[in-house]
Amino acid sequence: MAVKILQKSCVSFAILFLIVQIASVFDHNFKMSSGVILAGLALAAIGYGGRALMRSSKIIGDTLSKSIPSSAFSNNKYYRGGFEPKMTRREAGLILGISPSANKNKVRESHKRIMLLNHPDRGGSPYIAAKINEAKDYLDKNSRSGQ
Repeated sequence: MAVKILQKSCVSFAILFLIVQIASVFDHNFKMSSGVILAGLALAAIGYGGRALMRSSKIIGDTLSKSIPSSAFSNNKYYRGGFEPKMTRREAGLILGISPSANKNKVRESHKRIMLLNHPDRGGSPYIAAKINEAKDYLDKNSRSGQ
């Protein structure tokens, strides 16, 4: 498919070049405006090639999505899933990005770092900020004191 697009683009540019050459032979004044005409025709050719590429990209995307298994992208470092109805140590650790058995200092540092990024006054979600605070409170209550 890409070869056909390339061939069509090359043919378009060759036709463009011939038009400019023939016109310059017949009209000397054409040389003044030949750059503008050439630029316009080049943009038209690029647009035509881009349109053909966009049409073929859907076919290529469908082929790639069928050939690559969906499990190839499922192994990432982020937790996929919503919040649990009641906070647990595991969920609190996932929210703050620390071990559920982390000490209080680590909990506070992690909470501060995450809240700087997700604070509602800085465009963060109030719901997410509440969950971050809930996770910090839960781990503060249930963690050992740190150095």
